[in-house]
Amino acid sequence: MCRKAVIIGAGNVASHIGPAINDAGFCVAQIYSRTLAHANALAEKIGAVATNRIDDIYADADIYVVSLSDDAILPFVKQMAPNDALWVHTSGSVGMEVLSELTSRYGVFYPMQTFSKGVTLDMSAVPLFIEGCNADVEGEIRSIGEQIFAHVYHADSELRRRMHIAAVFSCNFTNYMWVLASELLQKEGLSFDVMRPLLEETMRKAFANSPAAGQTGPAVRGDKNILATHLGLLDGIHKDVYASLSEKIYTHFHPEK
Repeated sequence: MCRKAVIIGAGNVASHIGPAINDAGFCVAQIYSRTLAHANALAEKIGAVATNRIDDIYADADIYVVSLSDDAILPFVKQMAPNDALWVHTSGSVGMEVLSELTSRYGVFYPMQTFSKGVTLDMSAVPLFIEGCNADVEGEIRSIGEQIFAHVYHADSELRRRMHIAAVFSCNFTNYMWVLASELLQKEGLSFDVMRPLLEETMRKAFANSPAAGQTGPAVRGDKNILATHLGLLDGIHKDVYASLSEKIYTHFHPEK
């Protein structure tokens, strides 16, 4: 008999976790979102029922996967009636204890990846970090995770928080640099695609050696003439970010000066 699952949330992470859970020995029966249109959009993909009412969330599921923004998890928990099911959340920065008011079986199911709706992703290649309130619960969470992900690791709350910070630096901050670069290129009628070979080689060197070994550019060299020329061509946020990061890069690699 198919085990029953409910997905709490219908955002970027839920849009990938929901179908994955549905293919891992569960029947996702319901999608909850405060925005009914979002719940409907995901529910239609996996044959589930959509709701935007907490009071209408099924009480008899075997597993509940809470995939909400960090700030929304506790307010949701405060409104939900407890039961005996397995409850997990997908946050990298929130402790598992936030779910303790709902059940005696709770934990974390944190896939470390950037997710976007409508973007196909090989979930098996994503590392999953888990934690359970006890060994039996963690074993259950691991069993579910291993049906979806090729690499499942234990990570307690402190480690997940630090990994999440590293992920923000590696992904979110880096992507913002790409946003600024793309804006500069667009002003010159160029596509961001011209950066692909540069970015691919930067990634290759970072993983073949280390990010520090691969650091290049006028800032790490302390090339003041080039830095001044570049700053003279920039204004606004592009100039502010360029100046600030150049200073940070030079200081990081030349702490004695």
